[in-house]
Amino acid sequence: MIQEPGWRHGIKALSPAIVFLLLYVAVSIIIGDFYVMPITVALCAASVWAVTIYRGKPLAERIETFSRAAGHSNILYMVWIFVLAGAFAALAKGIGAIDATVSMTLHVFPPSLLLPAIFVAACFISLSIGTSVGTVVALVPLVVEMAHTGGGDVAMYVATVLGGAFFGDNLSFISDTTIAATRTQGCRMSDKFRANLRIVLPAAIATVAVYVLIGSNYCPVATPGPAKWWLMIPYLIIIATAISGINVTIVLICGIVSAIVMALTEGIPVLDTCRMMGEGIDSMGQLIIITLLAAGMLGMVKAMGGITYMLRVLTRNVRSTRGAQWCIAAIVSLVNLCTANNTVAIITVGSISRDIASRYGIAPRKTASLLDTCSCIVQSLIPYGAQTLLATGLAGISPAAPWPYLYYPWALTAMVVIAISISSSKKILPSE
Repeated sequence: MIQEPGWRHGIKALSPAIVFLLLYVAVSIIIGDFYVMPITVALCAASVWAVTIYRGKPLAERIETFSRAAGHSNILYMVWIFVLAGAFAALAKGIGAIDATVSMTLHVFPPSLLLPAIFVAACFISLSIGTSVGTVVALVPLVVEMAHTGGGDVAMYVATVLGGAFFGDNLSFISDTTIAATRTQGCRMSDKFRANLRIVLPAAIATVAVYVLIGSNYCPVATPGPAKWWLMIPYLIIIATAISGINVTIVLICGIVSAIVMALTEGIPVLDTCRMMGEGIDSMGQLIIITLLAAGMLGMVKAMGGITYMLRVLTRNVRSTRGAQWCIAAIVSLVNLCTANNTVAIITVGSISRDIASRYGIAPRKTASLLDTCSCIVQSLIPYGAQTLLATGLAGISPAAPWPYLYYPWALTAMVVIAISISSSKKILPSE
């Protein structure tokens, strides 16, 4: 049962998330190196702290609360995706599928347009399939190899995919976040899409411009020679099935099966194929540990009433329509920070956001747009979000490494600030 805390208990309930952010983000920023403090250590310390301060229950019951949150079906579903993604990425790399795709891509696009092309491709795929996770699975192994081949920064290439992935996650008609936002606010998807487009399109255009400028100063190594084009088939199957809207686990299984077939046709022994897949699965170990620790720790924050307290504090002193919009943006952002899941954050605050919007005369389409956009911004920026963990796990880099290059989320943040700031504001008295 979730507690209803006062201010002291509320701060205490939120303290595990604060401990994690101070240990990992703050320390890394102060030192100037996100590789010094392992995210697993920071999450482990925050998790131990969460179990320790959860009073009024036996230790075994506190651990059970933590374990129940870590073992939630949504979390285990992500673990399943991580396992399949690791197996496919290693297998595709081992048989030469990624090298062949990279070689073809580098022959088609001039180096100066490679980054904007990756961003636009990620935007298109995520808009088509409605999931940022599927976009990450489809593109990250490819762009990592492009970065290695062309002498680029792996973190920047990964950040480019993440930005484009959240473009579609925010805007697509079939995205979980779009469905959650429109249903909780009672508006049509088409109305929310139009309201959203006014915010995300300028941000996307600005991001493309930035990547074009960066690309103009890009100095690649020599373009690789021709590869066996048929080795691209597993990768093309992954992209094609993802765009068609098939469940991401089925997408990955199709990719693995096709890669196994290609390995056999290339004369690669079956045991070597199994070894590649095993190494890929093993490489996801740290990512899975991070996911379980983060889910458990954030579940403890919720169980102690941290989210309930935060919502009550944020909605206490709203007095105008503009203030109401800032409040809606803040509550979904902070809840997303505490849940690391944008869909869950929207569902959690959907009812209270609708009440605020109704009281202050904010159109449902605008509220839905704010909920979806702000949750996607936070989800793309936190280093413990599923999409970032998966992308950096596949790339073999720190979860915080892409952060300085996430131009699209910051451009989107600026557009949200501008949109709320220039909106009309009507003051509402407490008695109204």
